[in-house]
Amino acid sequence: MDLAASVDIGSHSFHLLVVQVENETIRPIDKIRDPVALAAGLDENRFLTPEAITKAINSLNKFGERIKAIPAHRVRAVGTNTLRIAKNSEQFLKLAEAALGHQIEIISGHEEARLIYLGVAHSMEDDGQKRLVVDIGGGSTELILGESFIPQRVESLYMGCVSFSKTFFPDGIVSASRLRNAEISALQELEPIVGSFKKYGWQRVIGSSGTILAIQQGVIAEGWSNSGITASSLKKLRKHLLSIGQIDKLSIKGIDFDRKQVLAGGFAILSAIFESLGIETMEVSSGALREGVIYDLLGRLCQKDIREKTVRDLISRFQIDEAQAERVRALSVSFYEKVKKDWKIEEDFHKRMIIWASLLHEIGLFISYSQYHKHGQYLLNHLDMPGFSLRDQQCLAFLVRSHRRKFPLSELQLLRQEDREAMRKLGVLLRLSVLLNRVRNSQELPEITITVNANLISLTFPKGWLQNHPLTSADLATESKYLINAGFFLQYS
Repeated sequence: MDLAASVDIGSHSFHLLVVQVENETIRPIDKIRDPVALAAGLDENRFLTPEAITKAINSLNKFGERIKAIPAHRVRAVGTNTLRIAKNSEQFLKLAEAALGHQIEIISGHEEARLIYLGVAHSMEDDGQKRLVVDIGGGSTELILGESFIPQRVESLYMGCVSFSKTFFPDGIVSASRLRNAEISALQELEPIVGSFKKYGWQRVIGSSGTILAIQQGVIAEGWSNSGITASSLKKLRKHLLSIGQIDKLSIKGIDFDRKQVLAGGFAILSAIFESLGIETMEVSSGALREGVIYDLLGRLCQKDIREKTVRDLISRFQIDEAQAERVRALSVSFYEKVKKDWKIEEDFHKRMIIWASLLHEIGLFISYSQYHKHGQYLLNHLDMPGFSLRDQQCLAFLVRSHRRKFPLSELQLLRQEDREAMRKLGVLLRLSVLLNRVRNSQELPEITITVNANLISLTFPKGWLQNHPLTSADLATESKYLINAGFFLQYS
């Protein structure tokens, strides 16, 4: 069977979705949900506790067993808010990836929002209307405005059902004052975006993911709504929560035990969203992040990688000299293909990084020529880049930072340990490609041979060419000194 799978390592629940792919459409054949409550395992210093890590790893061991037979390129696993903020997330990832048997990407809030919208859009009919999509997770809440399959505005706010329940209802007691304090905190988070969202407008409001699904099930089961979630049904749910006053004593049809534990926090956030945006009715979608991840993965497999569009958009937006970028890309790829086997940098990820870094290496010129490689690093670390994981952006930013002047060994140490050696080598290939294209004229370059042996790099030019190009010869002499500090030895003739 032509299978694919997505893993959503959420702040409240972990989700595994296995699908059969037929003509670029998916048919779910297996789903596993595990209420790990990872966000609840963060201590006061934002470290995941050993107990939380053990619980998460046990869950991922089960997921790993289920998807063991699916090829790695047909599996995508993503981590969300809790892994974004946990100070020991890198240590956790090593254990988690070993348990799952696949690489895990930590994605930004904006990327999470984009994927959620993609999952919702594919699960509902496309009626051409403007949509407001709301997703309340364990540690963050995403709001997206869009039409058809295209998100127009995405926001990720630092509030979730687990974090709010832990902050405002730590002992499970729900009082009117506590609930209002939680709603006011949510209203404060929403305040900066309300005006622009209302100005854009929408015709349909759609909720997704666990908290909203649970609330819909509850209000329908109790007879407070016929379909979806209405403002009046939320008022009745609010009254019910306050009349019971204690999470452990709640008895609402259709809501599971683990979801009840974070219901008060999730309700406060949803209530604030309804209040601030003036929502009367919300539909609920079965599609969410895990479905969005699957469709995005299928796009990559079918050569419809959103990251390619993101790079092209950045070239246009930051007025990058595209002809020069293409010259550097061509030489970088040529060098890469010649040395990838000897240097053991043969992954598709490595090739994509050298290509994208070549195309974007001059992005910092938009700010200033002085120190433009550092400006480029900052931009690529902080820009909203649809399709890119935080790891993607960090590696890309490092390569752009490393393409000229002193090799940034201290910056290299900020990358994941398993990426450092590959990025060190790719950084050298990019440096040489930029150096040799300094005159910005493709007609100037001859056929250049490159070979590597461990940390020794050899460049061979046609006889007499370097003597006729003294600037390039001088640049190579300077570069050889820079590379010594990076642990490489450059020889050329």
